[in-house]
Amino acid sequence: MPDTINTATSLSQNKGPLYASPPKIQAKSVKGFYRRLKNSFLWGGLALYHLTPLLRWDRGEGKTDQAVQFDISAQRIYLFAIEVWPQDIYILTGIMIFAAIGLFFSAALWGRAWCGFTCFQTLWTDLFVKVEALIEGDRNARLRLGKAPLSFEKVFKCTLKHSIWLVISAFFSLSFLWYFGDAFQTTQDILNGNISGWSLVTFLTLLIMTYLMAGFAREQVCLYMCPYGRFQGVMLDEHSKVITYEDWRGETRQKPGKNRDFSNRGHCVDCTMCVQVCPTGIDIREGNQMGCIGCGLCIDACDTVMEKFGLPKKLISYDSQHNINQRAGKIPVSLTKSKTSLLRPRNLVYLTILLTTVSLTIFGFSSREMTKITVLKDRVPFFVTLSNGQIQNAYTIRVLNKSDQDKQFGLSASGEYVPELKILGQTDNTIKVAAGQVVTLRVFAKGSAPQTAAQPVTFELRGQQNSETITVKTVFHTGS
Repeated sequence: MPDTINTATSLSQNKGPLYASPPKIQAKSVKGFYRRLKNSFLWGGLALYHLTPLLRWDRGEGKTDQAVQFDISAQRIYLFAIEVWPQDIYILTGIMIFAAIGLFFSAALWGRAWCGFTCFQTLWTDLFVKVEALIEGDRNARLRLGKAPLSFEKVFKCTLKHSIWLVISAFFSLSFLWYFGDAFQTTQDILNGNISGWSLVTFLTLLIMTYLMAGFAREQVCLYMCPYGRFQGVMLDEHSKVITYEDWRGETRQKPGKNRDFSNRGHCVDCTMCVQVCPTGIDIREGNQMGCIGCGLCIDACDTVMEKFGLPKKLISYDSQHNINQRAGKIPVSLTKSKTSLLRPRNLVYLTILLTTVSLTIFGFSSREMTKITVLKDRVPFFVTLSNGQIQNAYTIRVLNKSDQDKQFGLSASGEYVPELKILGQTDNTIKVAAGQVVTLRVFAKGSAPQTAAQPVTFELRGQQNSETITVKTVFHTGS
Protein backbone atom coordinates (compact mmCIF):
# COMPACT_ATOMS: atom_id res chain seq x y z
CA MET A 1 0.00 0.00 0.00
CA PRO A 2 2.75 2.57 0.80
CA ASP A 3 4.38 1.84 -2.57
CA THR A 4 1.06 2.55 -4.30
CA ILE A 5 0.63 5.83 -2.43
CA ASN A 6 4.17 6.91 -3.20
CA THR A 7 3.70 6.08 -6.89
CA ALA A 8 0.45 8.08 -7.08
CA THR A 9 2.07 11.00 -5.27
CA SER A 10 5.03 10.91 -7.63
CA LEU A 11 2.76 10.90 -10.70
CA SER A 12 0.72 13.84 -9.40
CA GLN A 13 3.88 15.83 -8.68
CA ASN A 14 5.39 15.13 -12.12
CA LYS A 15 2.20 15.77 -14.02
CA GLY A 16 2.65 18.66 -16.47
CA PRO A 17 0.09 21.26 -17.53
CA LEU A 18 -2.87 20.11 -19.55
CA TYR A 19 -2.23 22.91 -22.05
CA ALA A 20 1.06 24.48 -23.05
CA SER A 21 1.14 27.69 -25.08
CA PRO A 22 2.87 27.13 -28.43
CA PRO A 23 6.24 28.85 -28.78
CA LYS A 24 6.37 31.98 -30.89
CA ILE A 25 7.47 31.17 -34.40
CA GLN A 26 10.28 33.30 -35.80
CA ALA A 27 10.58 32.36 -39.45
CA LYS A 28 13.93 32.78 -41.15
CA SER A 29 14.08 34.82 -44.36
CA VAL A 30 14.94 32.94 -47.54
CA LYS A 31 15.58 33.73 -51.18
CA GLY A 32 14.29 31.80 -54.16
CA PHE A 33 11.52 31.43 -56.71
CA TYR A 34 8.64 31.02 -54.24
CA ARG A 35 9.85 33.91 -52.09
CA ARG A 36 9.85 36.14 -55.18
CA LEU A 37 6.42 34.82 -56.11
CA LYS A 38 5.11 35.59 -52.62
CA ASN A 39 6.57 39.10 -52.83
CA SER A 40 4.81 39.65 -56.15
CA PHE A 41 1.46 38.61 -54.67
CA LEU A 42 2.15 40.62 -51.51
CA TRP A 43 2.87 43.96 -53.18
CA GLY A 44 0.38 43.35 -55.98
CA GLY A 45 -2.38 42.44 -53.53
CA LEU A 46 -1.69 45.44 -51.30
CA ALA A 47 -1.63 47.79 -54.29
CA LEU A 48 -4.89 46.32 -55.61
CA TYR A 49 -6.63 46.66 -52.25
CA HIS A 50 -5.46 50.18 -51.42
CA LEU A 51 -5.52 51.76 -54.88
CA THR A 52 -8.80 50.38 -56.27
CA PRO A 53 -11.09 52.81 -54.34
CA LEU A 54 -8.96 55.73 -55.56
CA LEU A 55 -9.80 55.04 -59.20
CA ARG A 56 -12.37 57.36 -60.78
CA TRP A 57 -15.27 56.55 -63.13
CA ASP A 58 -17.55 59.19 -64.64
CA ARG A 59 -21.22 58.24 -64.16
CA GLY A 60 -22.74 61.64 -64.76
CA GLU A 61 -24.18 64.26 -62.49
CA GLY A 62 -25.63 63.18 -59.16
CA LYS A 63 -23.69 59.91 -58.90
CA THR A 64 -20.39 59.00 -57.34
CA ASP A 65 -17.35 59.16 -59.59
CA GLN A 66 -15.55 56.45 -57.60
CA ALA A 67 -14.91 53.35 -59.71
CA VAL A 68 -15.71 50.86 -56.93
CA GLN A 69 -18.03 51.78 -54.09
CA PHE A 70 -20.56 50.04 -51.85
CA ASP A 71 -22.98 52.90 -51.28
CA ILE A 72 -25.11 51.79 -48.33
CA SER A 73 -27.14 55.00 -48.07
CA ALA A 74 -28.13 54.85 -51.75
CA GLN A 75 -28.51 51.05 -51.62
CA ARG A 76 -26.23 50.69 -54.59
CA ILE A 77 -23.01 48.88 -55.50
CA TYR A 78 -20.85 50.52 -58.16
CA LEU A 79 -18.29 48.35 -59.99
CA PHE A 80 -16.90 50.53 -62.78
CA ALA A 81 -19.62 50.46 -65.50
CA ILE A 82 -21.81 48.03 -63.53
CA GLU A 83 -24.44 49.35 -61.14
CA VAL A 84 -25.96 46.74 -58.84
CA TRP A 85 -29.30 47.40 -57.15
CA PRO A 86 -30.79 45.49 -54.19
CA GLN A 87 -33.10 43.83 -56.73
CA ASP A 88 -29.99 42.41 -58.46
CA ILE A 89 -28.84 40.44 -55.42
CA TYR A 90 -28.57 37.30 -57.55
CA ILE A 91 -25.42 38.84 -59.06
CA LEU A 92 -23.74 38.82 -55.65
CA THR A 93 -25.01 35.29 -55.11
CA GLY A 94 -23.37 34.25 -58.37
CA ILE A 95 -20.10 35.92 -57.32
CA MET A 96 -20.11 34.12 -53.97
CA ILE A 97 -20.82 30.75 -55.60
CA PHE A 98 -18.03 31.42 -58.10
CA ALA A 99 -15.61 32.31 -55.29
CA ALA A 100 -16.45 29.19 -53.26
CA ILE A 101 -16.25 26.74 -56.16
CA GLY A 102 -13.17 28.56 -57.46
CA LEU A 103 -11.49 27.92 -54.12
CA PHE A 104 -12.36 24.22 -54.32
CA PHE A 105 -11.14 24.09 -57.93
CA SER A 106 -7.82 25.74 -57.09
CA ALA A 107 -7.36 23.35 -54.13
CA ALA A 108 -7.90 20.35 -56.39
CA LEU A 109 -5.24 21.68 -58.76
CA TRP A 110 -2.66 23.42 -56.55
CA GLY A 111 -3.50 22.55 -52.95
CA ARG A 112 -3.51 25.51 -50.55
CA ALA A 113 -2.04 28.00 -53.01
CA TRP A 114 -4.74 30.48 -51.93
CA CYS A 115 -3.55 30.27 -48.32
CA GLY A 116 0.10 30.57 -49.19
CA PHE A 117 -0.05 33.49 -51.62
CA THR A 118 -3.32 35.47 -51.65
CA CYS A 119 -5.13 35.11 -48.31
CA PHE A 120 -5.49 38.42 -46.42
CA GLN A 121 -4.07 36.85 -43.27
CA THR A 122 -1.02 35.66 -45.22
CA LEU A 123 -0.45 39.02 -46.92
CA TRP A 124 -0.67 41.18 -43.83
CA THR A 125 1.28 38.73 -41.67
CA ASP A 126 4.00 38.65 -44.31
CA LEU A 127 4.11 42.45 -44.30
CA PHE A 128 4.30 42.60 -40.51
CA VAL A 129 7.14 40.04 -40.47
CA LYS A 130 9.06 42.10 -43.03
CA VAL A 131 8.76 45.15 -40.79
CA GLU A 132 9.87 43.07 -37.80
CA ALA A 133 12.90 41.70 -39.67
CA LEU A 134 13.83 45.16 -40.93
CA ILE A 135 13.93 46.56 -37.38
CA GLU A 136 15.05 43.60 -35.26
CA GLY A 137 17.02 41.54 -37.78
CA ASP A 138 16.60 38.02 -39.12
CA ARG A 139 15.48 34.98 -37.15
CA ASN A 140 18.52 34.47 -34.93
CA ALA A 141 18.73 38.19 -34.10
CA ARG A 142 15.06 38.25 -33.15
CA LEU A 143 15.45 35.18 -30.95
CA ARG A 144 18.41 36.77 -29.17
CA LEU A 145 16.52 40.03 -28.71
CA GLY A 146 13.55 38.17 -27.24
CA LYS A 147 15.75 36.46 -24.64
CA ALA A 148 17.85 39.54 -23.90
CA PRO A 149 17.23 41.51 -20.68
CA LEU A 150 15.36 44.79 -20.82
CA SER A 151 17.49 47.54 -22.36
CA PHE A 152 17.17 50.79 -24.26
CA GLU A 153 17.81 49.02 -27.57
CA LYS A 154 15.14 46.41 -26.89
CA VAL A 155 12.54 48.98 -25.82
CA PHE A 156 13.35 51.25 -28.77
CA LYS A 157 13.12 48.48 -31.37
CA CYS A 158 9.92 47.02 -29.91
CA THR A 159 8.29 50.46 -29.67
CA LEU A 160 9.26 51.32 -33.25
CA LYS A 161 8.02 47.96 -34.53
CA HIS A 162 4.63 48.18 -32.83
CA SER A 163 4.22 51.81 -33.88
CA ILE A 164 4.70 50.89 -37.54
CA TRP A 165 2.34 47.94 -37.12
CA LEU A 166 -0.33 50.29 -35.76
CA VAL A 167 0.18 52.71 -38.67
CA ILE A 168 -0.20 49.85 -41.17
CA SER A 169 -3.33 48.64 -39.36
CA ALA A 170 -4.81 52.14 -39.37
CA PHE A 171 -4.12 52.52 -43.09
CA PHE A 172 -5.78 49.16 -43.75
CA SER A 173 -8.87 50.27 -41.80
CA LEU A 174 -8.95 53.59 -43.63
CA SER A 175 -8.74 51.84 -47.00
CA PHE A 176 -11.64 49.60 -46.01
CA LEU A 177 -13.81 52.66 -45.31
CA TRP A 178 -12.88 54.03 -48.73
CA TYR A 179 -14.99 51.29 -50.31
CA PHE A 180 -18.14 52.59 -48.56
CA GLY A 181 -17.76 56.32 -49.13
CA ASP A 182 -15.80 58.80 -51.17
CA ALA A 183 -12.14 57.95 -50.50
CA PHE A 184 -10.86 61.53 -50.40
CA GLN A 185 -13.72 62.86 -48.28
CA THR A 186 -13.44 59.94 -45.86
CA THR A 187 -9.71 60.55 -45.43
CA GLN A 188 -10.28 64.24 -44.80
CA ASP A 189 -12.99 63.46 -42.22
CA ILE A 190 -10.69 61.09 -40.30
CA LEU A 191 -7.76 63.52 -40.37
CA ASN A 192 -10.09 66.23 -39.04
CA GLY A 193 -11.51 63.91 -36.39
CA ASN A 194 -14.93 64.11 -38.01
CA ILE A 195 -15.81 60.43 -37.64
CA SER A 196 -18.42 58.83 -35.41
CA GLY A 197 -21.05 56.13 -35.22
CA TRP A 198 -20.58 52.95 -37.19
CA SER A 199 -17.71 54.43 -39.19
CA LEU A 200 -15.70 54.94 -36.01
CA VAL A 201 -16.61 51.49 -34.68
CA THR A 202 -15.61 49.85 -37.98
CA PHE A 203 -12.36 51.79 -38.18
CA LEU A 204 -11.27 50.92 -34.64
CA THR A 205 -12.40 47.28 -34.89
CA LEU A 206 -10.45 46.64 -38.09
CA LEU A 207 -7.41 48.49 -36.75
CA ILE A 208 -7.32 46.38 -33.58
CA MET A 209 -8.07 43.08 -35.36
CA THR A 210 -5.39 43.66 -38.01
CA TYR A 211 -2.84 44.56 -35.35
CA LEU A 212 -3.66 41.46 -33.28
CA MET A 213 -4.13 38.94 -36.10
CA ALA A 214 -1.09 39.90 -38.20
CA GLY A 215 1.17 40.96 -35.33
CA PHE A 216 0.45 38.34 -32.66
CA ALA A 217 -1.89 35.53 -33.75
CA ARG A 218 -0.22 34.96 -37.13
CA GLU A 219 0.01 31.21 -37.79
CA GLN A 220 -2.53 30.51 -35.01
CA VAL A 221 -5.22 31.89 -37.31
CA CYS A 222 -4.30 29.30 -39.95
CA LEU A 223 -3.99 26.46 -37.44
CA TYR A 224 -7.00 27.06 -35.18
CA MET A 225 -9.33 29.73 -36.57
CA CYS A 226 -9.52 29.19 -40.33
CA PRO A 227 -11.95 26.38 -41.31
CA TYR A 228 -10.39 25.96 -44.75
CA GLY A 229 -7.34 24.14 -43.39
CA ARG A 230 -9.64 21.69 -41.62
CA PHE A 231 -11.48 20.41 -44.66
CA GLN A 232 -9.03 21.08 -47.49
CA GLY A 233 -7.85 17.46 -47.31
CA VAL A 234 -11.12 16.17 -48.76
CA MET A 235 -10.61 18.33 -51.86
CA LEU A 236 -7.23 16.83 -52.69
CA ASP A 237 -6.43 13.68 -54.62
CA GLU A 238 -3.21 12.04 -55.81
CA HIS A 239 -2.93 14.48 -58.72
CA SER A 240 -3.30 17.66 -56.66
CA LYS A 241 -0.06 19.60 -56.37
CA VAL A 242 1.04 20.02 -52.77
CA ILE A 243 4.28 20.66 -50.88
CA THR A 244 5.83 17.21 -50.39
CA TYR A 245 9.08 15.85 -49.02
CA GLU A 246 10.46 13.03 -51.19
CA ASP A 247 11.39 10.64 -48.39
CA TRP A 248 12.40 7.94 -50.82
CA ARG A 249 15.34 10.14 -51.73
CA GLY A 250 15.97 12.00 -48.49
CA GLU A 251 15.94 9.20 -45.91
CA THR A 252 17.74 8.13 -43.87
CA ARG A 253 18.61 11.71 -42.95
CA GLN A 254 21.81 12.56 -41.14
CA LYS A 255 24.46 15.23 -40.91
CA PRO A 256 26.69 15.44 -43.99
CA GLY A 257 30.00 14.60 -42.29
CA LYS A 258 33.44 15.66 -43.41
CA ASN A 259 33.69 13.55 -46.57
CA ARG A 260 30.19 14.51 -47.76
CA ASP A 261 29.65 11.10 -49.29
CA PHE A 262 25.97 10.63 -50.21
CA SER A 263 26.35 7.32 -52.03
CA ASN A 264 24.94 5.13 -49.23
CA ARG A 265 22.64 7.55 -47.41
CA GLY A 266 19.74 9.93 -47.94
CA HIS A 267 20.19 13.41 -49.34
CA CYS A 268 18.60 15.17 -46.36
CA VAL A 269 21.38 16.65 -44.21
CA ASP A 270 19.02 17.36 -41.31
CA CYS A 271 19.80 21.09 -41.35
CA THR A 272 16.17 21.95 -40.35
CA MET A 273 16.21 24.93 -42.71
CA CYS A 274 12.81 23.84 -44.05
CA VAL A 275 11.42 24.15 -40.51
CA GLN A 276 13.14 27.46 -39.77
CA VAL A 277 11.66 29.23 -42.82
CA CYS A 278 8.14 27.80 -42.41
CA PRO A 279 5.69 30.53 -41.33
CA THR A 280 3.60 27.96 -39.43
CA GLY A 281 6.54 26.10 -37.93
CA ILE A 282 5.80 22.61 -39.26
CA ASP A 283 8.31 19.97 -40.36
CA ILE A 284 7.29 19.01 -43.89
CA ARG A 285 9.53 15.95 -43.65
CA GLU A 286 6.92 14.41 -41.36
CA GLY A 287 4.45 14.36 -44.25
CA ASN A 288 1.68 16.60 -45.53
CA GLN A 289 -0.01 18.37 -42.61
CA MET A 290 -2.93 20.66 -41.95
CA GLY A 291 -0.52 23.42 -40.91
CA CYS A 292 1.10 23.57 -44.35
CA ILE A 293 -0.25 26.61 -46.21
CA GLY A 294 1.51 25.77 -49.48
CA CYS A 295 3.77 28.83 -49.59
CA GLY A 296 6.78 26.90 -50.94
CA LEU A 297 9.39 28.66 -48.79
CA CYS A 298 10.70 25.31 -47.57
CA ILE A 299 11.40 24.43 -51.22
CA ASP A 300 13.55 27.54 -51.63
CA ALA A 301 15.45 26.74 -48.42
CA CYS A 302 16.02 23.10 -49.32
CA ASP A 303 17.07 23.91 -52.88
CA THR A 304 19.69 26.31 -51.51
CA VAL A 305 21.12 23.55 -49.28
CA MET A 306 21.05 20.97 -52.06
CA GLU A 307 22.91 23.36 -54.32
CA LYS A 308 25.65 23.83 -51.71
CA PHE A 309 26.23 20.08 -51.53
CA GLY A 310 26.03 19.58 -55.29
CA LEU A 311 22.87 17.46 -55.00
CA PRO A 312 19.78 17.55 -57.23
CA LYS A 313 17.19 20.09 -56.18
CA LYS A 314 13.52 19.42 -55.38
CA LEU A 315 14.09 17.15 -52.40
CA ILE A 316 11.09 19.12 -51.19
CA SER A 317 8.90 19.74 -54.21
CA TYR A 318 5.61 21.30 -55.22
CA ASP A 319 4.17 18.38 -57.11
CA SER A 320 1.46 15.73 -57.06
CA GLN A 321 1.80 12.58 -55.03
CA HIS A 322 1.24 10.61 -58.22
CA ASN A 323 4.30 12.13 -59.90
CA ILE A 324 6.41 11.67 -56.76
CA ASN A 325 5.42 8.01 -56.55
CA GLN A 326 6.33 7.61 -60.21
CA ARG A 327 9.78 9.10 -59.63
CA ALA A 328 10.20 6.80 -56.65
CA GLY A 329 9.49 3.83 -58.89
CA LYS A 330 6.21 2.95 -57.20
CA ILE A 331 4.12 3.54 -60.36
CA PRO A 332 5.07 2.33 -63.86
CA VAL A 333 5.72 5.11 -66.37
CA SER A 334 3.20 3.56 -68.76
CA LEU A 335 0.42 4.21 -66.26
CA THR A 336 1.59 7.76 -65.69
CA LYS A 337 1.35 8.63 -69.37
CA SER A 338 -2.28 7.51 -69.47
CA LYS A 339 -3.22 9.97 -66.72
CA THR A 340 -4.27 13.56 -67.34
CA SER A 341 -3.64 15.75 -64.31
CA LEU A 342 -6.04 18.54 -65.29
CA LEU A 343 -9.10 16.91 -66.84
CA ARG A 344 -10.08 14.73 -63.91
CA PRO A 345 -13.73 14.00 -62.98
CA ARG A 346 -13.60 16.19 -59.88
CA ASN A 347 -12.06 19.10 -61.77
CA LEU A 348 -14.56 18.73 -64.60
CA VAL A 349 -17.41 19.00 -62.09
CA TYR A 350 -15.88 22.14 -60.55
CA LEU A 351 -15.22 23.63 -63.98
CA THR A 352 -18.77 22.91 -65.13
CA ILE A 353 -20.23 24.61 -62.06
CA LEU A 354 -17.93 27.62 -62.54
CA LEU A 355 -18.83 28.06 -66.21
CA THR A 356 -22.54 27.57 -65.48
CA THR A 357 -22.46 30.13 -62.66
CA VAL A 358 -20.65 32.69 -64.80
CA SER A 359 -22.99 32.13 -67.77
CA LEU A 360 -26.16 32.42 -65.69
CA THR A 361 -24.90 35.51 -63.87
CA ILE A 362 -23.92 37.27 -67.09
CA PHE A 363 -27.19 36.31 -68.75
CA GLY A 364 -29.23 37.46 -65.76
CA PHE A 365 -27.41 40.77 -65.58
CA SER A 366 -27.57 41.48 -69.32
CA SER A 367 -31.29 40.63 -69.52
CA ARG A 368 -32.38 42.39 -66.33
CA GLU A 369 -35.27 44.85 -66.50
CA MET A 370 -34.16 48.48 -66.24
CA THR A 371 -37.68 49.49 -65.19
CA LYS A 372 -39.52 47.46 -62.60
CA ILE A 373 -43.02 47.88 -61.19
CA THR A 374 -44.34 46.33 -57.99
CA VAL A 375 -48.04 46.36 -57.10
CA LEU A 376 -49.11 45.70 -53.50
CA LYS A 377 -52.83 45.45 -52.85
CA ASP A 378 -54.29 46.61 -49.56
CA ARG A 379 -55.68 43.66 -47.60
CA VAL A 380 -57.36 45.59 -44.79
CA PRO A 381 -59.93 46.24 -46.02
CA PHE A 382 -60.05 44.23 -49.26
CA PHE A 383 -62.53 46.69 -50.73
CA VAL A 384 -64.71 49.67 -49.82
CA THR A 385 -68.31 50.21 -51.01
CA LEU A 386 -68.80 53.85 -51.98
CA SER A 387 -72.03 55.85 -51.49
CA ASN A 388 -72.88 55.54 -55.20
CA GLY A 389 -72.64 51.74 -55.00
CA GLN A 390 -69.27 51.44 -56.69
CA ILE A 391 -66.51 49.22 -55.30
CA GLN A 392 -63.08 50.72 -54.56
CA ASN A 393 -59.76 48.90 -54.05
CA ALA A 394 -56.49 50.53 -52.93
CA TYR A 395 -53.00 49.65 -54.18
CA THR A 396 -49.42 50.75 -53.49
CA ILE A 397 -47.33 50.96 -56.64
CA ARG A 398 -43.54 51.24 -56.68
CA VAL A 399 -41.76 52.06 -59.92
CA LEU A 400 -37.99 51.59 -60.10
CA ASN A 401 -35.91 53.27 -62.81
CA LYS A 402 -32.42 51.72 -63.02
CA SER A 403 -31.42 53.61 -66.17
CA ASP A 404 -29.43 56.84 -66.45
CA GLN A 405 -32.35 58.75 -68.01
CA ASP A 406 -35.54 60.22 -66.56
CA LYS A 407 -38.66 58.34 -67.61
CA GLN A 408 -42.35 59.18 -67.84
CA PHE A 409 -45.14 56.65 -67.98
CA GLY A 410 -48.89 56.56 -68.31
CA LEU A 411 -50.70 54.23 -65.90
CA SER A 412 -53.74 52.32 -67.13
CA ALA A 413 -55.61 49.07 -66.51
CA SER A 414 -56.56 46.36 -68.96
CA GLY A 415 -58.42 43.05 -68.92
CA GLU A 416 -61.97 41.72 -69.06
CA TYR A 417 -62.92 44.02 -66.21
CA VAL A 418 -61.27 47.46 -66.36
CA PRO A 419 -61.80 49.67 -63.30
CA GLU A 420 -61.15 53.38 -63.25
CA LEU A 421 -57.72 54.33 -61.86
CA LYS A 422 -56.85 57.39 -59.81
CA ILE A 423 -53.39 58.30 -58.49
CA LEU A 424 -53.65 59.97 -55.08
CA GLY A 425 -52.57 63.63 -55.19
CA GLN A 426 -52.52 63.91 -59.01
CA THR A 427 -54.95 65.18 -61.60
CA ASP A 428 -53.79 62.65 -64.20
CA ASN A 429 -52.29 59.17 -64.30
CA THR A 430 -48.80 60.20 -65.39
CA ILE A 431 -45.89 58.77 -63.44
CA LYS A 432 -42.50 60.50 -63.59
CA VAL A 433 -39.45 58.59 -62.38
CA ALA A 434 -36.03 60.25 -62.29
CA ALA A 435 -32.92 58.32 -63.29
CA GLY A 436 -31.81 55.90 -60.60
CA GLN A 437 -34.83 56.61 -58.40
CA VAL A 438 -37.82 54.77 -56.95
CA VAL A 439 -41.30 56.34 -56.92
CA THR A 440 -44.00 55.08 -54.55
CA LEU A 441 -47.64 55.97 -55.30
CA ARG A 442 -51.07 55.26 -53.87
CA VAL A 443 -53.59 54.22 -56.51
CA PHE A 444 -57.35 53.78 -56.13
CA ALA A 445 -59.33 51.60 -58.55
CA LYS A 446 -63.13 51.78 -58.59
CA GLY A 447 -65.99 50.50 -60.69
CA SER A 448 -69.41 48.91 -60.69
CA ALA A 449 -69.62 45.66 -58.78
CA PRO A 450 -69.16 42.67 -61.13
CA GLN A 451 -70.89 39.34 -60.63
CA THR A 452 -67.94 37.46 -59.07
CA ALA A 453 -66.02 38.08 -55.81
CA ALA A 454 -62.70 38.94 -57.54
CA GLN A 455 -61.76 39.99 -61.04
CA PRO A 456 -58.27 39.72 -62.62
CA VAL A 457 -56.85 43.12 -63.54
CA THR A 458 -53.63 44.03 -65.33
CA PHE A 459 -51.89 47.30 -64.49
CA GLU A 460 -49.96 48.67 -67.43
CA LEU A 461 -47.15 51.22 -67.57
CA ARG A 462 -46.60 52.63 -71.04
CA GLY A 463 -43.58 54.83 -71.76
CA GLN A 464 -44.45 58.25 -73.16
CA GLN A 465 -40.99 58.80 -74.72
CA ASN A 466 -40.66 55.28 -76.18
CA SER A 467 -42.58 52.07 -76.69
CA GLU A 468 -41.55 50.56 -73.36
CA THR A 469 -44.48 48.74 -71.78
CA ILE A 470 -44.54 46.97 -68.43
CA THR A 471 -47.49 44.99 -67.09
CA VAL A 472 -48.31 43.52 -63.66
CA LYS A 473 -51.28 41.26 -62.97
CA THR A 474 -53.32 41.73 -59.81
CA VAL A 475 -56.95 41.35 -58.66
CA PHE A 476 -59.92 43.63 -57.98
CA HIS A 477 -61.97 42.47 -54.99
CA THR A 478 -65.67 43.09 -54.84
CA GLY A 479 -66.83 40.82 -51.98
CA SER A 480 -65.77 38.23 -49.43
